[in-house]
Amino acid sequence: MEKEKQVIAIDGPVGAGKSTLARLLAHRLGLLYIDTGAMYRALAWLVRKRGIDPTDQEAVEALSARCRLRFVQGEETCLWVEEECLSMLQLRTEDLGQLASQISVYPGVREALVRKQREMALEAGGVVMEGRDIGTVVLPEAPIKFYLEASVEERARRKYEQLRQAGKAVDLATISAEIQARDQRDRSRALSPLRAAPDAIRIDTTKLTIDEALHLMLEQVRSCGRQDG
Repeated sequence: MEKEKQVIAIDGPVGAGKSTLARLLAHRLGLLYIDTGAMYRALAWLVRKRGIDPTDQEAVEALSARCRLRFVQGEETCLWVEEECLSMLQLRTEDLGQLASQISVYPGVREALVRKQREMALEAGGVVMEGRDIGTVVLPEAPIKFYLEASVEERARRKYEQLRQAGKAVDLATISAEIQARDQRDRSRALSPLRAAPDAIRIDTTKLTIDEALHLMLEQVRSCGRQDG
């Protein structure tokens, strides 16, 4: 498969390693990396900046339809939101995550951002896109789909270590409960529920290092390329 035609979809629950592995895979293959979760956070950032009431569904949906979002990759991935460039670090705050979760349930928001995601993939030619409904809703025709998963215990441990290293007081049991609640919401929602596409390559990262998981994914991509050739 030629690089410019490579479209890779990556889905999975929170903490399975999607963002890290998608970013590394895109870098190794020379493709654009698109973090769809960051787009919802960027919209949340814009809602807050504009002083829009997040419970005003009509106003939030209207903003999602007209706002301009664009990923730019250099040493670090940057997401342009209108005229401002936000780093992934700026978008990964707890308050933006909560606000993004609140507004992402609006059908008009998901419709607008899915449309933008498809346009980004088409314009880029080659892309690695990750989220929770990429292989099933956003890019169902993607020739390569991955579904990453890991045990709740391991995902909680990863989050615990991440927060602890950031100097935050955390409780492992609380994190585990939050992850299980998030899984339930993602899998049971009426609009674009989290599930693996029927043709997705499933990889359990519970006992894998990042390098081991990346190696498996690269092997699958190369295998698909040989089959296409």
